Amino acid sequence: MSRLTGQNILLGITAGVAAYKTPALVRALRAEGAEINVVMSANAHKFVTPTALQAVSGHPVRDDLWDPNAEASMGHIELARWADQILIAPATANCVAALAQGQAYDLLSTLCLATDARVLIAPAMNQGMYLHPATQRNLATLKTFGYVVIDPDHGEQACGEFGPGRLPDPNDLIAALDQPTLADQAVSVLQDLNVMITAGPTREAIDPVRFISNHSSGVQGLSLAEVANAAGARVTLIAGPGVPACSAEISRYDVTSAMDMHAIVHELLADIDLFIGVAAVADYRVAQAAAQKIKKHTSSDEHLDLRLIENPDIIASVVDSAHEPVVVGFAAETQDTLKHAREKRLRKGLHAIVVNDVSDASIGFNSPDNATTFICDNEEVFFERQSKQEMANKLLQQIAETLGTELATRKSGHLKSE
Repeated sequence: MSRLTGQNILLGITAGVAAYKTPALVRALRAEGAEINVVMSANAHKFVTPTALQAVSGHPVRDDLWDPNAEASMGHIELARWADQILIAPATANCVAALAQGQAYDLLSTLCLATDARVLIAPAMNQGMYLHPATQRNLATLKTFGYVVIDPDHGEQACGEFGPGRLPDPNDLIAALDQPTLADQAVSVLQDLNVMITAGPTREAIDPVRFISNHSSGVQGLSLAEVANAAGARVTLIAGPGVPACSAEISRYDVTSAMDMHAIVHELLADIDLFIGVAAVADYRVAQAAAQKIKKHTSSDEHLDLRLIENPDIIASVVDSAHEPVVVGFAAETQDTLKHAREKRLRKGLHAIVVNDVSDASIGFNSPDNATTFICDNEEVFFERQSKQEMANKLLQQIAETLGTELATRKSGHLKSE
């Protein structure tokens, strides 16, 4: 069952060309089980008709703050209370500017001021307008209000120009609505925190065409980075090969080998408050990778020996560094998972460790789901199987609750230095 099943979604549509795509978005949201009400800006009907939106939503479309029938029952407040989430798609530059200034000049802007619901903004406009410093400043302001800004797609635009500003595909907008959110207490801990997260596998070269690696997808680390970023943390993501794309606000560094990852982690570690080591780093590398492709032996009784040497332990080296961030490690185990994780946490001196059983294919490296146990000095908390996006939310919530005092001390220290 979709997490959106039974949710009340208010879709705000402003006067951008991309508004013509919104009936398909409404249809897709209803297929997810959501209840949809649509509110249009004054000129949005020039790009899509209220009749079409009413047909697919099953509800009358609202566009007038001064509708006497609706306002007899304070309709704008009623809708503000009805919504679980508000998505404005497309959001024009004018809409973004008005919301950033706290204006309430029409029904949609009034709803956004009156609601306690989660508000998501999907800017869609000419690439020059999107990249203009005023628009970027306004989007940054909206994030400080707790609004979620969905990055636009790049590509050819209706005006013939090419760049960022296209409305994302309905599936991407639905994924943003489906993203779990953190409680206020966790957001207050994470906001303005400097967080570094490692994600994905490493590749250790054997020769120019072969390497040693593992099945890690990097999705759990990426999900943690996205949730921390949405909570207002300043996130640095160190990503191994194959880790999917992340939000533009995240400072991302792509690496290949364990030595590469170790080097960039320590290069950027100075101001980090919270380090979360999720990456499945190879324990060993080939002592001397061949400069040319190793040829297959012609005789069936011949064999190839590879001499392996140990890679540096990145998480342990972060604990031992002079910068002393709060450190949370991950452990992927296949047997005696809790026993090995407890030993690893104590041996490496971690504030906490998160362990999962990768021998279970349903929660293994390439599964979209995960089940974990969070282990620290005073407690062990088990999180049942759920999506890696939901797991990121639960784990950051737990980190904020368990390690909040240490993190607050770190944050107050770097904020004073700024």
